[in-house]
Amino acid sequence: MAEQQKGNGSTAQEAQAQAQPPRINWDDSNMRSSYANVCNATGTREEVVLFFGISHPSQSQEPGVRVQLNERVILSPFAAKRLALLLNNVIRAYEERFGALPLGEQQTPLGTGKEG
Repeated sequence: MAEQQKGNGSTAQEAQAQAQPPRINWDDSNMRSSYANVCNATGTREEVVLFFGISHPSQSQEPGVRVQLNERVILSPFAAKRLALLLNNVIRAYEERFGALPLGEQQTPLGTGKEG
Protein backbone atom coordinates (compact mmCIF):
# COMPACT_ATOMS: atom_id res chain seq x y z
CA MET A 1 0.00 0.00 0.00
CA ALA A 2 2.87 2.35 0.81
CA GLU A 3 4.32 1.61 -2.62
CA GLN A 4 1.07 2.64 -4.31
CA GLN A 5 1.00 5.98 -2.50
CA LYS A 6 4.63 6.59 -3.36
CA GLY A 7 3.87 5.78 -6.97
CA ASN A 8 0.83 8.09 -7.03
CA GLY A 9 2.82 10.93 -5.47
CA SER A 10 5.57 10.48 -8.00
CA THR A 11 3.05 10.57 -10.85
CA ALA A 12 1.53 13.79 -9.47
CA GLN A 13 4.98 15.39 -9.28
CA GLU A 14 5.74 14.32 -12.84
CA ALA A 15 2.45 15.77 -14.07
CA GLN A 16 3.19 19.06 -12.28
CA ALA A 17 6.69 19.18 -13.76
CA GLN A 18 5.28 18.57 -17.25
CA ALA A 19 2.67 21.32 -16.80
CA GLN A 20 5.34 23.95 -16.16
CA PRO A 21 6.84 25.49 -19.30
CA PRO A 22 10.56 24.94 -19.77
CA ARG A 23 12.86 27.74 -18.71
CA ILE A 24 14.33 29.56 -21.71
CA ASN A 25 17.86 30.90 -21.52
CA TRP A 26 18.33 33.55 -24.24
CA ASP A 27 21.90 33.64 -25.58
CA ASP A 28 22.46 36.93 -27.42
CA SER A 29 26.24 36.63 -27.73
CA ASN A 30 26.04 36.22 -31.55
CA MET A 31 23.05 38.47 -32.16
CA ARG A 32 23.15 41.14 -34.87
CA SER A 33 20.84 44.12 -35.15
CA SER A 34 19.66 45.74 -38.35
CA TYR A 35 16.96 48.25 -39.26
CA ALA A 36 14.18 47.60 -41.76
CA ASN A 37 11.28 49.73 -42.95
CA VAL A 38 10.10 47.14 -45.49
CA CYS A 39 9.09 43.54 -44.94
CA ASN A 40 7.66 41.00 -47.34
CA ALA A 41 6.87 37.32 -46.97
CA THR A 42 6.31 34.25 -49.07
CA GLY A 43 5.82 30.65 -48.18
CA THR A 44 5.53 27.04 -49.17
CA ARG A 45 4.16 24.03 -47.36
CA GLU A 46 7.51 23.54 -45.59
CA GLU A 47 8.65 27.11 -44.85
CA VAL A 48 7.79 30.77 -44.56
CA VAL A 49 10.39 33.23 -45.81
CA LEU A 50 10.54 36.80 -44.50
CA PHE A 51 12.48 39.47 -46.40
CA PHE A 52 13.59 42.65 -44.61
CA GLY A 53 15.06 45.75 -46.19
CA ILE A 54 15.12 49.51 -46.54
CA SER A 55 13.15 51.44 -49.14
CA HIS A 56 14.85 54.28 -50.98
CA PRO A 57 12.75 56.77 -52.95
CA SER A 58 13.80 57.06 -56.57
CA GLN A 59 16.53 59.68 -57.12
CA SER A 60 15.57 60.10 -60.77
CA GLN A 61 12.41 61.26 -62.50
CA GLU A 62 11.26 57.66 -62.85
CA PRO A 63 8.47 56.72 -60.47
CA GLY A 64 9.15 53.86 -58.16
CA VAL A 65 10.91 52.80 -55.04
CA ARG A 66 14.15 50.84 -54.76
CA VAL A 67 14.18 48.36 -51.88
CA GLN A 68 17.56 47.17 -50.65
CA LEU A 69 17.00 43.75 -49.08
CA ASN A 70 19.25 43.16 -46.08
CA GLU A 71 17.99 40.05 -44.33
CA ARG A 72 16.13 36.86 -45.18
CA VAL A 73 14.68 34.81 -42.33
CA ILE A 74 13.35 31.32 -43.03
CA LEU A 75 10.86 29.88 -40.54
CA SER A 76 8.86 26.72 -40.19
CA PRO A 77 5.12 27.36 -40.56
CA PHE A 78 4.73 26.65 -36.83
CA ALA A 79 7.35 29.25 -35.88
CA ALA A 80 5.77 31.71 -38.34
CA LYS A 81 2.38 31.30 -36.70
CA ARG A 82 3.89 31.87 -33.25
CA LEU A 83 5.61 34.98 -34.64
CA ALA A 84 2.31 36.25 -36.06
CA LEU A 85 0.63 35.83 -32.66
CA LEU A 86 3.54 37.54 -30.92
CA LEU A 87 3.49 40.48 -33.34
CA ASN A 88 -0.29 40.86 -32.94
CA ASN A 89 0.18 41.12 -29.17
CA VAL A 90 3.03 43.64 -29.51
CA ILE A 91 1.02 45.86 -31.92
CA ARG A 92 -2.08 45.64 -29.72
CA ALA A 93 -0.07 46.80 -26.69
CA TYR A 94 1.58 49.57 -28.74
CA GLU A 95 -1.78 50.88 -29.99
CA GLU A 96 -3.28 50.77 -26.50
CA ARG A 97 -0.41 52.90 -25.25
CA PHE A 98 0.24 55.25 -28.20
CA GLY A 99 -2.88 55.12 -30.39
CA ALA A 100 -3.87 53.38 -33.59
CA LEU A 101 -1.38 52.85 -36.40
CA PRO A 102 -3.17 53.73 -39.63
CA LEU A 103 -2.21 51.85 -42.79
CA GLY A 104 -2.59 54.32 -45.62
CA GLU A 105 -1.82 53.76 -49.28
CA GLN A 106 1.91 54.30 -48.72
CA GLN A 107 2.10 51.66 -45.99
CA THR A 108 0.35 48.76 -47.70
CA PRO A 109 2.53 45.70 -48.32
CA LEU A 110 4.26 45.49 -51.68
CA GLY A 111 2.82 42.94 -54.02
CA THR A 112 -0.77 43.26 -52.77
CA GLY A 113 -1.93 45.37 -55.68
CA LYS A 114 -2.72 48.24 -53.29
CA GLU A 115 0.57 50.09 -53.45
CA GLY A 116 0.34 53.74 -54.49
